[in-house]
Amino acid sequence: MSAEAPRHVAIDLGASGGRVACGAVTEGVLDFEIVHRFPNRPVRLGRHLYWDVLRLWQEIRDGLRKIARGGAVASLGVTTWGVDYALLDADRVPLGMVHCYRDERTAGAYDLIAPRLPREAIYAATGIQFLPINTLPQLVAARRDAPRLFDHAAHLLMLPDLLNFWLTGRIVAEHTNASTTQLYDPVRRGWAEALIAAAGFDPAMFPELVEPGTVLGPLLPEIAADTGLQGAVVVAPATHDTASAVAAIPAADDLPWSYVSSGTWCLTGIEVTAPVLTAAAREANVTNEQGVRGTTRLLRNTSGLFLLQESMRGWGDPPIEALLAAAEKVATDTVIDAEDPLFLQPGMDMPARIARWCAAHGRRAPDSEAATTRVILNSLGEAIARTLRMVDRVADRRSRTVHVVGGGSRMALLNQAIADAVGLEVVAGPVEATTSGNLLLQAEALGVIHAGDARAVMRRSAALARYAPRAEA
Repeated sequence: MSAEAPRHVAIDLGASGGRVACGAVTEGVLDFEIVHRFPNRPVRLGRHLYWDVLRLWQEIRDGLRKIARGGAVASLGVTTWGVDYALLDADRVPLGMVHCYRDERTAGAYDLIAPRLPREAIYAATGIQFLPINTLPQLVAARRDAPRLFDHAAHLLMLPDLLNFWLTGRIVAEHTNASTTQLYDPVRRGWAEALIAAAGFDPAMFPELVEPGTVLGPLLPEIAADTGLQGAVVVAPATHDTASAVAAIPAADDLPWSYVSSGTWCLTGIEVTAPVLTAAAREANVTNEQGVRGTTRLLRNTSGLFLLQESMRGWGDPPIEALLAAAEKVATDTVIDAEDPLFLQPGMDMPARIARWCAAHGRRAPDSEAATTRVILNSLGEAIARTLRMVDRVADRRSRTVHVVGGGSRMALLNQAIADAVGLEVVAGPVEATTSGNLLLQAEALGVIHAGDARAVMRRSAALARYAPRAEA
């Protein structure tokens, strides 16, 4: 990394872990180092699941201190998963804890607002896939459980917006994460105020929206002093982790391409110039989320490596390399429905749930850790293929290649399963796509690279692997 190149810091929180990285673009190539990694798992308290946000905040500050020892930093940016939020009162003090999207409280939440907001109206206003994890059913459930809470709520902040507030003192929302809420209008590119009011919430709770790449301002003096990062500014990249990952996909425009952001969730879709809000899109339950420069990410959330992560917890966290090597030797034609609600909740009994699903559906249950791993990866490949065909059909186009990014892109067995199921070449990499996109969007915001050059930089920077579909698959 050149000493002269401005250094940028990426703070990336995922649903299973976080990282703080430092990088720079030198002679058109991105180079970065992950300086600090830390786990992230929801915490159960009573009947509910919460995120330990204050511990994450401490981990972030620890990472920033490490980076400050290496010299000056020009900027930093935050990405997180979508849908989860914090409420603040008029004095900007948090109200309660941050629920995890996997909390069971949202069961039946859509039914509570159906008389005044039928599904057709919600989809027409937001274009978002109906999932119990969405912010809209979370808010409905929160009001049902604690109706007086909203008498005191003055600000709703998505997780990256909360962290940006703690870093800068500025309350804003960034488009890409806001668009995951099912409370955002993708056509007007603003909060869906009529829907918010019809759902019984105050539109004034929802902050000013800013574009990806907006410079939010300098670090608060106390944060700069605590971390040692004097002179750094905070940039809102695409603060939704998948949006930053898609911004870093090393695709060229000569072939229609699709993507799989492969992590705890698999988000499978395409990039389009405008939202698709047709009846076919609603029936297919596809989602319209914002991308960079006004693009739309037309996609579906499907279950991802969460099934394997929870299974490995139940097995005592064996080494992943040995597990994948053993799984590659397993021959099985068992495929489960990875999107079945049976697999939504965390728990070390995931292998038992998989066996139970197989018994209920007349499938041969896997009889070892390796076989369970192979079944999970094959099933994810099939789920991704179904989703891709559905999204292409809704958009009236045909993908010619599939880019797989994120942690799952390092799993050859999963990449091959996707190639075989989809029948298209899979291009795997970069692994740290969210971090790459975060850093590159900061570099664009500061004029280090030209706006729109992120993908060209990634084509020069990323180590890519290619997987052709096997004829016998």
